[in-house]
Amino acid sequence: MAYDSAATKERIIAAATAEFAAYGVAGARVDRIATEAKANKRAIYDYFGDKNKLFAVVLERRLAELAEAVPPSADLPAYAERLFEYHRAHPEALRLVMWEALEAGDGPVPAEEERTLHYGDKVTAAQAGDPNDDARTRVFFTLALASWSIAMPQLRRMVLGPDFGLDELRRAVARAVESLPTGEGQ
Repeated sequence: MAYDSAATKERIIAAATAEFAAYGVAGARVDRIATEAKANKRAIYDYFGDKNKLFAVVLERRLAELAEAVPPSADLPAYAERLFEYHRAHPEALRLVMWEALEAGDGPVPAEEERTLHYGDKVTAAQAGDPNDDARTRVFFTLALASWSIAMPQLRRMVLGPDFGLDELRRAVARAVESLPTGEGQ
């Protein structure tokens, strides 16, 4: 049987996604990634360079999947619900971004320029042609409401109660986004 480098890379990315989502970059271990991927450590270094570069590839992949699954929309409440559901179904994407924030702090992140352009596309979609629309803050708060609600289950439970369901929360997030002001100074 011939060696399949593409399949090996995909196994490494899948294993690294789980490892980084659980432990972040600092806590992730290349040994565990190699074992889970049924690859050797040398293949990881040959294909990806180092652990930080592998994390960047994993994060870029997950963010691209998220962008494809939840495209920008002028209807921010509906967008918030779709984003909420995506994070509910794929918590590793949100965990990776949270690890990035914890480890990078306020410093630059991989592919920051491209990611900033992507967020600009969300703002443009939300603005819907109204030059007085403060779409940047509405998009920022939409992302925060949809993501934080999933990212902090303990806070959600303590504030909203253990019986407050995720479907109910998704609808509450959409209502909150709908109430965000659209014009400057409102």
